[in-house]
Amino acid sequence: MATPFLVGVAVATTALAGRYGIQAWQAFKARPPRMRKFYEGGFQATMTKREAALILGIRESATPDKVKEAHRKVMVANHPDAGGSHYLASKINEAKDMMLGKTKGDGTVF
Repeated sequence: MATPFLVGVAVATTALAGRYGIQAWQAFKARPPRMRKFYEGGFQATMTKREAALILGIRESATPDKVKEAHRKVMVANHPDAGGSHYLASKINEAKDMMLGKTKGDGTVF
């Protein structure tokens, strides 16, 4: 008599645990991506390499591949088409150009 009761309790417990697991997995998948905290603060009149590295969240001595990867991540988070600011997007692009050695001040691009 006790065996069918215990089997029923075990099945019910397994079903509830499975339901909880599915709900937890769906909540985990639906959460926003964990974003690093990026550079906070105002911008200087002329961008320095240090400021550019802070904006992109990389070291000043980063390789061009790291610069491009960081630029992409920051730009995806702040793109004007996705609700971001045109001003921030321009500063992010300026930071990438600064880190890659392209200057914007006199109109020449290396």
